[in-house]
Amino acid sequence: MTTETSKTSVAAISIFASGGMAIAKFVVGVAIGSLALISEALHSSIDLVATIITWAVVRVSDKPADEEHHYGHGKLESISALGVTALLYVLAGGILVEAYSRIREGTPPPIISAVPFVVLVIDIVVNLWRARALHRAARATKSQALAADALHFASDVMGSFAVIAGLILAALGFWWGDAAAAAAVAVMIALLGLRMAGSTVETLVDRAPDGVAERATAAIRSVPGVVDVERLRARMVGATYFIDAIVQVPRTYPIDRIDGIKQQSQEAVSKALGDADLTFAAVPVARNNETVRDRIMVIARNSGLAVHHVTVHDLGDKLIVSLDLEVAGDMALTAAHDVANALERNVTDEFGEDVEVDVHIEPLEPELPHGIDAPAERVEAIAAALRGFADGSDIHDVHNVRVRNTEAGEIVNFHCRAAPSMSVIRVHERVDEIERALRRAFPSVKRVISHAEPPRA
Repeated sequence: MTTETSKTSVAAISIFASGGMAIAKFVVGVAIGSLALISEALHSSIDLVATIITWAVVRVSDKPADEEHHYGHGKLESISALGVTALLYVLAGGILVEAYSRIREGTPPPIISAVPFVVLVIDIVVNLWRARALHRAARATKSQALAADALHFASDVMGSFAVIAGLILAALGFWWGDAAAAAAVAVMIALLGLRMAGSTVETLVDRAPDGVAERATAAIRSVPGVVDVERLRARMVGATYFIDAIVQVPRTYPIDRIDGIKQQSQEAVSKALGDADLTFAAVPVARNNETVRDRIMVIARNSGLAVHHVTVHDLGDKLIVSLDLEVAGDMALTAAHDVANALERNVTDEFGEDVEVDVHIEPLEPELPHGIDAPAERVEAIAAALRGFADGSDIHDVHNVRVRNTEAGEIVNFHCRAAPSMSVIRVHERVDEIERALRRAFPSVKRVISHAEPPRA
């Protein structure tokens, strides 16, 4: 059974129970002349009206958000609960006025028989069952309308006990017992209404649900990559928690990784709260463990520039920074120099005037036109040359050689293996030597891309 079906089914069952018990209590109350029993019947009648409203509201409140209601329709439950509370206060006021009038004027006691007691015992049993069923459904669906309905039926139980006490007092000769019981019912209605109204108003004014902000904050902080939660706000609409969070993330992270953090945060909050909708605003911040190279890469990325080969030397009282800046190959030198100067100024602003920055300008590798595979004999000739340049010592097993012809020249890709004891720097140097040797031997080769691998196990 779905959540919506469960809510509407419980509400529908309550309608029939409320109607039947209200009629029974009213008929018996009028027959024996008991104000307390009539008051309870009127209370049940209000409950009937409330249940019908609840049944109608829960059918609408579960509708998803639309173009006009971005947060869904859940607030209708709070509004209906507030309206029912107002009806309860009207009823309580009327009962108190009538009870006071009877006590002042000294009306005769009701006719005592077994019938009203039987009706009241049945009413207590039915209301206990309804209150329990509604309370379970309200907790499961976080429905304020069902919670208000459950509170009504719980108040009916206490009211029935008060009526029984009043009838017993009347049977013992205390003529005012019935009117006093009616007044007690009115007071209980007013107190329960006050409690329900407070909870409903808190929801309508977007009071943060108790403990929700703390649980949501802890859930977001548990996500790898989150530096801290700067601010978090929580509100509840119907059964859904809406969480707005401003979250600090490392500024060195790329956009796709930050998007992954957002998705993980949504999953973590949903796991902690259940039905939750998270709005995640990422604020990039610098972490304490950022290196100088990290900070320079952030500066370049924020300027939309492609840089590589960033080297940093610390002379104690001065930082020496050098890097390669890639710009369009057809850009005029004056324009490229202005770009480089702007990058240097940004680096100086970040690290202070004592930093020394040198930018090497080189053409950005263009996107090459479509190529075709070179003939097999050409591939074999280049592969043989690569194996010769590798000489089989520290770099060996040249394999997976591919050659493509393009308008810009030949593009060569190959794999090779290196001695396991070699460092990355040494492997890079040796492979660069091979690539340079190949380009000298084959001037038509435009670019060489190598992939070094460890030896086979």
